[in-house]
Amino acid sequence: MLARLSLLLALTTAAITVAAKPIVIRDSPITLPIARRFNLTGVPSILKQDQARAKVLKARSQGQGKGASPKKAAVFPVDATNQAVDYTVSVGVGTPPTFFNLIVDTGSSNTWVGAGEAYVETSSSVDTGDEVLVEYGSGLVFGEQFTDTVTIGDLVIENQGVGVAELAFGFDGVDGILGIGPADLTEGTTSSGEEIPTVLDSAFSQGSIDANVVGVSFAPTTELEVTNGVLTFGGVDDSKHTGEIAYVPITSTSPASSYVGIDQSITYGAAGTTILPLTAGITDTGTTLIIIASDALAVYQNLTGAVPDNNTGLLKITQEQFESLESLFFHIGDNTYEFTANAQIWPRALNTAIGGDEDSVYLIVADLGSDSGEGLDFIDGFSFLERFYYVYDVAGSRVGFATTEFTNATTN
Repeated sequence: MLARLSLLLALTTAAITVAAKPIVIRDSPITLPIARRFNLTGVPSILKQDQARAKVLKARSQGQGKGASPKKAAVFPVDATNQAVDYTVSVGVGTPPTFFNLIVDTGSSNTWVGAGEAYVETSSSVDTGDEVLVEYGSGLVFGEQFTDTVTIGDLVIENQGVGVAELAFGFDGVDGILGIGPADLTEGTTSSGEEIPTVLDSAFSQGSIDANVVGVSFAPTTELEVTNGVLTFGGVDDSKHTGEIAYVPITSTSPASSYVGIDQSITYGAAGTTILPLTAGITDTGTTLIIIASDALAVYQNLTGAVPDNNTGLLKITQEQFESLESLFFHIGDNTYEFTANAQIWPRALNTAIGGDEDSVYLIVADLGSDSGEGLDFIDGFSFLERFYYVYDVAGSRVGFATTEFTNATTN
């Protein structure tokens, strides 16, 4: 008990210091909507949030804080900033269920609740006796580990591991996380140190879905909050993509291999100027921007003429520069995905929401905070995934992409 109180005190002190489907694709598809949410209290900190997240992702996969009891885990100095932009889904926990608004996250794998809406113990709730601690860079959660019945749309999952927050920092406006990344990311997050199956793993093992696969459909928008995405558990939603889904294996390069990682290169314009040579990085629904290694960003900045903007933290270009901005090309496996000039800019209708000027043009390609060669040299966040259909095939250890009706949209 004393150790528990000491940890609670340490976590609180650290936070204060640094913060001041279709579900089953069988007879007929059932869509599970995802809401895009903008949290005004979290801006203008999008870049800092994404950089902090990237730093923790690298550290976590390299064993820092992994495999140890939360009672002994180091307390990282973290910025307790709010999630600035995210996609959320309604998830029920318990019998009858209490519904929680959870961030959809392929960059982590623990599912937990209680940051906002309180967890309610019911007949299906079982306290495992374990404590849980997960650090995200943009926040952290500490609490008790339960198993419970989880309801996601028409999908009901029994005995699912669910963390219940006693302390949660950096998650204002949401209730927790729906972690759908690789399950081994959960190792060492509880006091027992054991791996916790994700909701996707559990649904598949219980026979509720035919395949251990999740399809993700996002869409660009100019609204602060809108339900415009769809998660598909157990398969893909063919109505959400226009091109064929092309798959690549999860990268073998560490630390990106610990996540939904891929190998890719990026070139610019018709001349094919290399921005980022072939390297490893990750795809992540929990990251807002496309962030690339510092040396790669310097090349991009030079080609576009962009300058840093102190108010937003993003790169900024003039209207004339935007008119001459060329496409980026993401080379993934044998396929090339065009990321248009419009896709590269922050939605202008939302400029003031991030502390920017109404008439300015801000780029969503930003600095990872470290040079290339570290095994995680980019993160394709949802600003990228909004333009392509995205599939994580857990069983096949592969990632798929396809063009959509939004690939060439001029929404921004």
